[in-house]
Amino acid sequence: MASKLVRLAAGLCMAAVATTAHAQQATTDNRVGANVDWSVFQADNPKECWGVSAPKETVNTRDGRVVAVRRSDIQLFVLFRPDDSDKGQVSFTGGYPFAPGSTVNMVIGDSEFELFTEGEWAWPATPADDAKIITAMKRGADAVLTARSARGTQTKDSFSLLGFTAAFEDAEKRCTQ
Repeated sequence: MASKLVRLAAGLCMAAVATTAHAQQATTDNRVGANVDWSVFQADNPKECWGVSAPKETVNTRDGRVVAVRRSDIQLFVLFRPDDSDKGQVSFTGGYPFAPGSTVNMVIGDSEFELFTEGEWAWPATPADDAKIITAMKRGADAVLTARSARGTQTKDSFSLLGFTAAFEDAEKRCTQ
């Protein structure tokens, strides 16, 4: 149990730094492809490739009522690095700081997953969890992510998975050759 927690903590720190970097880079001119609702980006120093999508629908509620809230970019990612043995790392930014100690619930079809949070970022606990989510994303039509902000707002973001498989394969190919 202790080794799993150490691995999780190390992974959280590494993923937060890497995900923040590639999210910032996605605002520049490094888009190299588009596949329906997913885009592919590539950075060269360090070399990273990722597929990313914005939600098709967002609902924010507090005390059971829909509320208007200000959020920064809301994005779902799959990241590749040439020297990484993982076959894609899933991450999500909700555009606000998540409630401390909370998790994000991800539903794809009949499958449900838990993402761990730190700051504005969430991701699976292990590479095996990444693989399960990616398999579900390839088979699914949409992904719905539900989370809670540090201010108590419940958010529900719905992402289309149309074009995900093509974007995944494009990003993977660009960073594994």
